[in-house]
Amino acid sequence: MKNAILFSILFLVSFFSFSQNPNRIYKSHNESNGVFSVQTNDGEYHFKFYSKDILETTFIPQDEKEIIKSHAVVLKPKNIKTVYKYRGDTISFSSESIKIFVTTKPFQIVYKDQNNEVITSEKKGYYNSKHIPLGLVKDNIVYDKTEKIEFNLTSDEVLFGAGARALGMNRRGYRLPLYNRAHYGYQTHSELMNFTIPLVISSKKYMIHFDNPSIGYLDLDSKNDNSLTYETISGRKTYQIIVGDSWEDLIDNYTDLTGKQPLPPRWVLGNFASRFGYHSQQETEKTIADFKKEDIPLDAVILDLYWFGKTVKGTMGNLEVFKDSFPSMKKMISNFKKQGVKTVLITEPFVLSTSKKWEEANQKEVLAKDTLGNSAKYDFYFGNTSIVDIYKKEGRAWFWNIYKNIHDLGVKGFWGDLGEPEVLPPWVSFGKDKKADELHNIYGHDWAKLIFENYKYHFPNERPFILMRAGYSGSQRFGMIPWSGDVSRSWGGLQSQPEIALQMGMQGLGYMHSDLGGFAGANLDDNLYVRWLQYGVFQPIYRPHAQEDVPSEPVYRSTKAKSFAKKAIELRYKMLPYNYQLAFENNQKGLPLMRPVFFEEDDTMLMTNSSTYLWGKDFLITPILNDSVKTMEVYFPKTSNWFNFYNDELVQGGKTKIVKLKMNSIPTYVRGGVIIPLTKTKQTTDAYSGNQLELHYWYDNSVKESERILYNDDGVTASAFEKGAYELLEFEVEHLKRYLEIDFEAEFGKLWKPQSKQLELVMHNMPVRPKKIKVNGKKISFSNPKNKNTLTIPLLWKTGKEMKVKIYLK
Repeated sequence: MKNAILFSILFLVSFFSFSQNPNRIYKSHNESNGVFSVQTNDGEYHFKFYSKDILETTFIPQDEKEIIKSHAVVLKPKNIKTVYKYRGDTISFSSESIKIFVTTKPFQIVYKDQNNEVITSEKKGYYNSKHIPLGLVKDNIVYDKTEKIEFNLTSDEVLFGAGARALGMNRRGYRLPLYNRAHYGYQTHSELMNFTIPLVISSKKYMIHFDNPSIGYLDLDSKNDNSLTYETISGRKTYQIIVGDSWEDLIDNYTDLTGKQPLPPRWVLGNFASRFGYHSQQETEKTIADFKKEDIPLDAVILDLYWFGKTVKGTMGNLEVFKDSFPSMKKMISNFKKQGVKTVLITEPFVLSTSKKWEEANQKEVLAKDTLGNSAKYDFYFGNTSIVDIYKKEGRAWFWNIYKNIHDLGVKGFWGDLGEPEVLPPWVSFGKDKKADELHNIYGHDWAKLIFENYKYHFPNERPFILMRAGYSGSQRFGMIPWSGDVSRSWGGLQSQPEIALQMGMQGLGYMHSDLGGFAGANLDDNLYVRWLQYGVFQPIYRPHAQEDVPSEPVYRSTKAKSFAKKAIELRYKMLPYNYQLAFENNQKGLPLMRPVFFEEDDTMLMTNSSTYLWGKDFLITPILNDSVKTMEVYFPKTSNWFNFYNDELVQGGKTKIVKLKMNSIPTYVRGGVIIPLTKTKQTTDAYSGNQLELHYWYDNSVKESERILYNDDGVTASAFEKGAYELLEFEVEHLKRYLEIDFEAEFGKLWKPQSKQLELVMHNMPVRPKKIKVNGKKISFSNPKNKNTLTIPLLWKTGKEMKVKIYLK
């Protein structure tokens, strides 16, 4: 015991002595209007709480003014109870959850949690570092100075965050550039991709968000000295510390700070037809007809850049229908809509000097400028280009007018591509004091904002679909649907996808997904294709997409691949009620649809695992990420017992099991003792209303009671929940001595008209044939299907009233 105490003392002494900043000298402090300020010899610190769990720290150097505007933060600071103390050389300012300790001599800032345990501390405050080459960020460019801030880490912390990368779940040990850039054909390793978010998440359940979009680096202890370093060229010297009692609370708090994702239209959870790309109206119509012929469910078709030009190069920026290829675009879109298929068109922010719109854009001065004040032009893969100045009022209006014209065609979704931006030289200017390298990382974010806010104003009752390849902290609040870029069509490309989606979900962007089947490369591998599409059932968006060398659509694959793909897509539609509930949870609490296993069992040993994950709370998924494997090792969290979704096999929680694989599915398990809402497969989400449901329950004697809710609305109305146009169905199961009691209750918004539900209550793993079943006190007849351990009970529920079902086992 003495040795343990001595170790703790030595650790704290070394921790704090190492973290002192001898160059910063305390002068005074003050508290006013909820802001606690500390003056030093070279500047001033401001501390303010947004909530008891969110603290913001800003350093304002002596010769600078505070930069107030944040592109990420939308939460307004709340008046909360704080405690101030000044004893000896230590000043403290605390909420219920976060405590700030400022040591006056030597100067030091330490953050602790409610248990008085150190969260982190500034190793040094912000300081300038001269002549630091940002080589990975901007090749061959050396900035005169950069700004850094360093924090202390404990040796056992696992670190997540920094945007979309392919590095493994634990990102500690890397120095990562903050500069959105596409990585064509990446596989298992990529240190720089389309989303570089200045957010670090610790296994100690805190986040540090560096509230500055300028380019730079995040160094996650690459020197192995227990340090975290943020480095940037300029901008705000502000960071927020966010804490939470659980992983769910932590993400809820972060998305309170940066914004919640609006509920997307329900059709977005269906199947997409997409490729690079459909060259003509005839080709597009044939594709949709082939889906219908094969009875493969379909909800949307995406048109790549051939809708505005015959060639890949030289036409970008036209952004009007190329009638030679699409002579009746509006009629085609209308016909698709009648079949339940929505149309999505690609757009880019680049206007080539060879495009139809360049002269107009140049004359109206809606393009970014060069150093001489002319429209900035430079070369990239697609041609000689300029970029739309979305930071100028006229530029935003011009760009939105294009989207409005597209919407008038009947289009239901917008695809924003190349929004990193793919090429943006540092000399390009977006107006006074708006340098390219300061705006680069938020261009996609602000582009999504432009579409979302105008959509909300012009089409207030519609939910937009905004598919984007690049963004920033808080982009989720604009309804952004991100994807993981031009992934290699290979097993290596597939292997990185669960990690990328899980990481981005933890960072607020819960709809991160991949081009199913892979994008880059002419790899005709049916096993890879099938396994990727089977994984897609349990990723947020179901969108096969690829270069056209090899078809991405199941209707054009081999008979075997098509059959397996169809089965996967049908399951996706069968899961529509469950998946829509996940979308609602994301909207309300920021919870990702895909969740790491350590959300369920908080063990650092599980924090490097992305090979198995949770789909929502109640599905445990293990995608097949390698070719020709016959078994998989799966760990089952100890918090529950788990049942094979396909054959009802019981696996006790807390065990690792070797699972035999089948070609027609991937290992899929469900939590015992809870209601799982499913439905009959539909050919389009338009055919779904939520009035015909299958409620599956896997009997587990160890679960004495459980409760689940199911959200439903019309699937299209914007802000339906806020307007009161919704229903919430509650299923409560109580395991009593003689019987199972299942209570059905409903809550309605003020604009919702209750309707009766046709239910099939499917009871799995039943230990005995029930003695009797009563519904609202009345005995009903029943029969067992083929599987004697499964029981199906048809029910009619008039949701205006509570319904009770009692299944007597004794």
